[in-house]
Amino acid sequence: MKTYYAKVGEVEREWLLVDATDIPLGRLASEVAQILKGKRKPQYTPHVDVGDFVIVVNASKIKLTGKKLTDKMKYRHSGWPGGLKSISMGDLLAKNPRRVIEGAVKGMLPKNTLGRAMGMKLKVYAGPEHQNQAQKPRQITLEG
Repeated sequence: MKTYYAKVGEVEREWLLVDATDIPLGRLASEVAQILKGKRKPQYTPHVDVGDFVIVVNASKIKLTGKKLTDKMKYRHSGWPGGLKSISMGDLLAKNPRRVIEGAVKGMLPKNTLGRAMGMKLKVYAGPEHQNQAQKPRQITLEG
C-alpha cells in the first residue's frame, strides 16, 4: 500500500459559515483553525493547503470569559523608542471585532508561507450580513 498525498490541483474547497454569537473566543479560533488547515478532511496532507474557506459572522457578539474584556491587552510596536501601544480586549472588540478573531485564529496557524495562505481563506464580519452570498456557504454550528 502507498501513502496518499493530496496534490494542489486535486483539492476541492468548500465555503463554510460560522455564527460566532456567544461562543468563547478560544474555542471558536481552534475550530476555525482546524477547518482552515483541513484537519477535518480524510485527505489531510501537512505540506499542502487542503482546508476550506470559513466565513465568521457576528464577530462583535463573541464571548470572552472571566475578566478578559478589561484585563487582557493587545500590544503593537511602531519600531521607534517609546512606540509601544496597548489596547484592552474590550476596547478592541468594540472598535474592530474582526481583529480579535483574526488574531486568535492566525496565532493557531503555522508561521510560514502555508500558514499565511491558510489565513487568507478566513473572512470575518462584525454583523450578520456578509459579502460572500455568491459562494453559497454551508452553515455549520460550533458548540460554545
